[in-house]
Amino acid sequence: MTIDRRTALMSGVAALGVTLSGRLGAAEAKAAPRAARIEPVVDDYWGTMVTDNYRWMEDPKDADWLPFLETQNQRTRSVLDAIPGRKALGERISALSGDAAATMRVAPAGEWLFYQQRPVGADNFKLYVRGPDGADRVLIDPTIMKMGDAHVSLDWWEPSLDGKHIAYGLSPSGSEASVLHIMEVATGKVLPERIEKTDWGVTGWLPDGSGFFYIAFVNERGTPQFYLNSECRLHKLGTDPKTDRLMIRRGLVPGIDMDETQAAFIATSEQSSTVLIGVVDIRTEKALWTAELADILAGKFTAKKVCGFEDLVVAQAIDKDDLYLLSNKGNSRGRVVVTPANAPNLGSAREVVPEGQTVLEDLHAARDGIFVTIMDGGIQKLARLSGGKLDPIALPFDGAIDGVFTSETLDGAYVRLGGWLDPSGIWRIDSAGKASDTGINPRPPIDTSAYETKRGFATAKDGVKIPYTLLYRKGLKATGTNPVYATGYGAYQYSSTPRFMPAVLPFLDAGGVYCNANVRGGGEYGRDWHKAGQKATKANTWRDLIAVCETLVADKITSPKHLAISGTSAGGITVGRALTERPDLFAAAISDVGWTNPIRYVAEQNVADIEEWGPMVDAASFKIMYDMDAYQAIKPGTSYPAVLCVTGATDPRVAPWHVAKFAARLQAATSSKNPVLLRVDFDAGHGLGSTRTQRDALAADVYSFVLWRTGAKGFQT
Repeated sequence: MTIDRRTALMSGVAALGVTLSGRLGAAEAKAAPRAARIEPVVDDYWGTMVTDNYRWMEDPKDADWLPFLETQNQRTRSVLDAIPGRKALGERISALSGDAAATMRVAPAGEWLFYQQRPVGADNFKLYVRGPDGADRVLIDPTIMKMGDAHVSLDWWEPSLDGKHIAYGLSPSGSEASVLHIMEVATGKVLPERIEKTDWGVTGWLPDGSGFFYIAFVNERGTPQFYLNSECRLHKLGTDPKTDRLMIRRGLVPGIDMDETQAAFIATSEQSSTVLIGVVDIRTEKALWTAELADILAGKFTAKKVCGFEDLVVAQAIDKDDLYLLSNKGNSRGRVVVTPANAPNLGSAREVVPEGQTVLEDLHAARDGIFVTIMDGGIQKLARLSGGKLDPIALPFDGAIDGVFTSETLDGAYVRLGGWLDPSGIWRIDSAGKASDTGINPRPPIDTSAYETKRGFATAKDGVKIPYTLLYRKGLKATGTNPVYATGYGAYQYSSTPRFMPAVLPFLDAGGVYCNANVRGGGEYGRDWHKAGQKATKANTWRDLIAVCETLVADKITSPKHLAISGTSAGGITVGRALTERPDLFAAAISDVGWTNPIRYVAEQNVADIEEWGPMVDAASFKIMYDMDAYQAIKPGTSYPAVLCVTGATDPRVAPWHVAKFAARLQAATSSKNPVLLRVDFDAGHGLGSTRTQRDALAADVYSFVLWRTGAKGFQT
């Protein structure tokens, strides 16, 4: 529920015929897209006058919007499809991704084991259930569904505690505009209830399976008000959703304070009569209360305060009568304390895991203890807390723990584990702490022995060591001419961890080097690492990426003529500001659904995310956000490198006008003949609901674009 969220649909006047000619053929130059019209709007931000030439793109009803997107995308397609090597690269990417199954999540519930998987060769994820007899069955298959002409995505799902029912959300075109459905697991019967505007899903089933708590959004989708003043409701199976009980909303429950951007949830427990009430926003921290479930259902409950946002509690787990809390207050890397669930008192809570050298990340309750995930500079580890002792779990390789899945009625845990060169799998941790591959996610027939990884550290301007990882084919030589694709994120205390990416292997085979930079703003070294790249210190994020790139140049891994950078979503700030601050350092840049115009957050659906960045309330806070605004940082007459801007037309997290305005201004401003391209997928959003075909096509476009602009053989026009 604390995910990077933003949205809208929206269009545009730059002299693209000149900008895009250069290295393109005459026929391509004739196919110039519609120029973005210039219609200046001047805003006064506490005495600072700011001009926005493309404000009209924020209006999805503007007559120029769709024609601008369509002609820009047509132009982009003509350029990308003409790159030598792109077709073969795309075919290889598709073959490799088709060989690899992907399992996102598993959930044990009663006698059932649920898992969401995109099987080998499939184009989208399906939901499966494994019964007591060990047989697997497809429960939900979006690949055979349609909403009009749009493909359907399975956004979220949550089984009842006994596994007899499952609630799930479906949406069209990767929009994440979820409609809640309910299925009877044994028969596959879909119940008649439908609940709209349930993008964040179910937060807790009643122990008897008769209903569930969920978050409902009450405002118009696509507006800046959509996520505001949400409600926590209770739905009972077989009843009309219009009669669902309102449980919590802003100002309703005495003692539970929340503002309009925050959401409240009620989480139930399998082994306790006590429930957790939480208030969350984009921050990792949360405010918590406990109450007795019977009192809540009777409508007479008293919320007992556990912690406020100022207590910096980032994770919690109920184990029968005990409430475990993971707090960063006074401990940047975290410590774990325990207090009675029905009478919580943080002040007298007993410490059970002190702060150590690595970062404590999350807690998961199982019958035989509390599983604790641990972060060490980008590599994740696992331990189990039982009997007051924290015992490490030996994992089969160093990598990323993309999920720990437990049940309070079962020993052990299921773990989704993957690495840069180790395909993701679902591993079972037994009661003895031994890890074994379940085989739920079959290992693909992909040989990774020809590749290797190398971890290094760059020195930032302030002397801080910034970790990064390189992936490449064995035998890499420091010639200064290797095509490098460097990525950085750096926001929300989310860590950039190892992940197996079949699509990157053809890029490496073409001589490319993939670089993952663990810039500040993420969570690789805990809360302090996040705060060192947030708000007033946000410049560290993009300057860390610059420092990593400068190190690669100094080490002769690459040079500016062969170096490309990329950022996705909130990483749009990272790539956008690195590009605008050091355009001389790069041959290419990719802004993938990038958040590039922060000072206009008030115009988009995902305004609830603003706590990570602002909000702007005075001249000082405006200056902080203005400094991270890549759109406003573009300077006319600057020689910018080639840029590929990517958006999905139904994106609910980063409004498409961010990317469109950024592209239009770059096209008008650059003095170089390097192309600035805008790629639009009209059947996609932020990427979470995209099909395998869509993901493969994007990967082929991005990697071929990078190889083209960085001078790789076989990709030059």
